[in-house]
Amino acid sequence: MLARLFAGVFACLLPLSLSAATWTVESLAEALAERPAEDRARDTARQPAEVLVAAGIERGMTVMDLASSGGWYAEVLSVAVGDEGRVYAQNAPEFLEWDNRRYDKAITARLAGGRLANVQRIDAAIGNTGLAAGSLDAALTALNLHDYYYLDSEEVAVQFLSGVGNLLKPGGFVVIIDHHGAEGADNAALHRMTEDLARKVIEAAGLDIIASPQTLRRPDDDLTLMVFEPEIRGKTDRFVLVAARPTQ
Repeated sequence: MLARLFAGVFACLLPLSLSAATWTVESLAEALAERPAEDRARDTARQPAEVLVAAGIERGMTVMDLASSGGWYAEVLSVAVGDEGRVYAQNAPEFLEWDNRRYDKAITARLAGGRLANVQRIDAAIGNTGLAAGSLDAALTALNLHDYYYLDSEEVAVQFLSGVGNLLKPGGFVVIIDHHGAEGADNAALHRMTEDLARKVIEAAGLDIIASPQTLRRPDDDLTLMVFEPEIRGKTDRFVLVAARPTQ
């Protein structure tokens, strides 16, 4: 009798524990509403709740915000993974030197006083983070892959994602967001890249593309403007690709 009672209690609790780890767009958006107003002002363009739910980010995960800059997505991820999760906000040291240490100052201010207790800053290149291979459940990089490709090289972009893959657990995934570019355009100058090119880099890095949410598509963007032009900034057509480390 007692054994059956405990079994019944466990059966009732199990779905609750599973659902507690899984966000809906509505529940995550409600949780994200507690962030600073300056951050929330960018939510319409970036749709963070929709992106993270579509990708599969859940409470309790260990994740990395790649090329975190001032940490906007690091804070979003901090909310999404919750108190029992962990976020690594990664920036290369040379990037933090740029523009009079603009992003170094921004992320320092964001993390001041331990206000994001589950976020740990890592100022190191992806191959020198000090983390063990297989440490991460997931990672995210927003609007950065085109720079690795065009400002450096295809080889550097592949090495970057290969390094990310090494940090992921088997089956772990990276979310890649970037400005969509047109075939044949000078996408290096426009700070864009085609989705097909991004897929090529991802696959060359040994990752498997498992999803391509259409959350950030903007058909009104004709892909001809440089992404920092005032009339298109924050309103570009963007692709989202989710790529996993193979399980074998």
